[in-house]
Amino acid sequence: MEPNSSPNTPAAAADASVRVRGAHHEPSGRATGAHADTFARDHLPPPEQRPELLMDAPAPHYPDRLNCGHELLDRTVEERGADRPALRSGDGGVWSYGELRETVDRIAHVLTQDLGVVPGNRVLLRGPTTPWLAACWLAVMKAGAVAVTVLAQARATELATICSLARIRHALCDARSAGDLAKADVAGLRITLFGGDGPGDLTRLAERPAGPYRAVDTAADEVALIAFTSGTTGRPKGCMHLHRDLLAIADTFSRHVLRPSADDVFAGSPPLGFTFGLGGLLVFPLRAGASTLLLEQAGPQHLLPALVRHRVSVLFTAPTAYRTMLGQLDGHDLSALRRCVSAGENLPEATWQAWYEATGLRIINGIGATELLHIFISAADDAIRPGLTGVPVPGWQARVVDEHGHELPDGEAGLLAVRGPVGCRYLADPRQTEYVRHGWNITGDTFVREPDGYFRYVARADDMIISSGYNIAGPEVEDALLHHPEVAEAAVVGRADELRGEVVVAHVVLREGSEQTADSLRAHMKASLAPHKCPRVFVFHASLPRTATGKLQRFLLREDTP
Repeated sequence: MEPNSSPNTPAAAADASVRVRGAHHEPSGRATGAHADTFARDHLPPPEQRPELLMDAPAPHYPDRLNCGHELLDRTVEERGADRPALRSGDGGVWSYGELRETVDRIAHVLTQDLGVVPGNRVLLRGPTTPWLAACWLAVMKAGAVAVTVLAQARATELATICSLARIRHALCDARSAGDLAKADVAGLRITLFGGDGPGDLTRLAERPAGPYRAVDTAADEVALIAFTSGTTGRPKGCMHLHRDLLAIADTFSRHVLRPSADDVFAGSPPLGFTFGLGGLLVFPLRAGASTLLLEQAGPQHLLPALVRHRVSVLFTAPTAYRTMLGQLDGHDLSALRRCVSAGENLPEATWQAWYEATGLRIINGIGATELLHIFISAADDAIRPGLTGVPVPGWQARVVDEHGHELPDGEAGLLAVRGPVGCRYLADPRQTEYVRHGWNITGDTFVREPDGYFRYVARADDMIISSGYNIAGPEVEDALLHHPEVAEAAVVGRADELRGEVVVAHVVLREGSEQTADSLRAHMKASLAPHKCPRVFVFHASLPRTATGKLQRFLLREDTP
């Protein structure tokens, strides 16, 4: 595979722009769109703030009318048959494509006939990674609604914020994950549980006989998904993606780099609430006609036995998991495994080498973003260079720029700028102009482009902490700490950690006379935030370092972090 070069001269950039259909071409907002509820379309960034898209070869092309649920499920059944395995569960259960389509269609009938969901309504999806959660997501797609999939560990305050920002009035929730969603106390939210035994349980409602559900005739550029990610301010950002976007990630990274076959069995650790998991564990296998193993518990200690039992051939997980599994490989037959993908945080060269020496498998490194849905720089097989991220995926361009958007010469560190068939569209968020500049998506990562076209990761350009593949916004954690009545000041930074990449460290100033301890603050945090966001280390100070104007000097805290 030859490196894909990005334009590095003004003339080359001008030539490239000829092949770009600018932001004014999408989304159409046309009167013929299927959305009766136009909230998502109405809250897209204005056209001048949207990124330029690469819509010509090698980027994929799609018709004006497109429903990704139909394409991923109905089209696959038509082309490959209904008897092939589609979804696998950890207990050994298998749903064929035909069974999956029947279940999805029944759920879609319940959504539209019983629950009153209309095209364009936002539907919150919450629960562990199971075939039922995947089926609900596909049903929302076929019904022309907008999926908002959240982590099962999200706390009530986080859920309330998401529901408010996206104006959510419908939720499908695993019965085991209902507690915090009920505590969120969202006005007007109709919660329908699945996997329980109540008369109104979705599982029971979907048992009623129902014929095929014809997918809503959505436009390719209508919003299908709002994926929330936390920014450096802690206020979550809703990233809006279109029906064609969900196919584009499969038709670029998966098709050209991963190159799966219909006989592959996918598995991995990222939940469907992360776009890394949604793509790798649902969109990619369905697009290829393959099957996917959906694990409720997918930590390294659960992942290895599952890989062996289910003969998994394609694995998606974070570098932390690969490092952990290295010490547990003895006695596990991984002979079926042929593809290992790493994303979510930087993959150290030492981890790549150790995994290769232990298994003979070359990890496919990659960088993606919730704003861009999935991986856009990567390399596979002989094109892999350990320690480097890779080259732009076919259909994508990348370059390194300074803070003014000027391209930097090879070998010089700067901000990573990318563009392709998918771009950032925040839900009514002023930070749109920070992420999209001059038509390019500025990911917030510092990179170096090597003379041969390969890209090397340097660091995050902001204060985001990346721990075990999770993006953790320090200010969000600080806000939760400051809700404790005995905390006067708080600042959160990351500390380098060999296993997790980084761990969250909280620097705290207590109110005078307080006798709070790290254990008591830890208990408070666990009740307020998802577990992966909670600090692992607490450092107590008499005061925090600030400038003369009162600005927090985080760099001094990083230097002082034990």
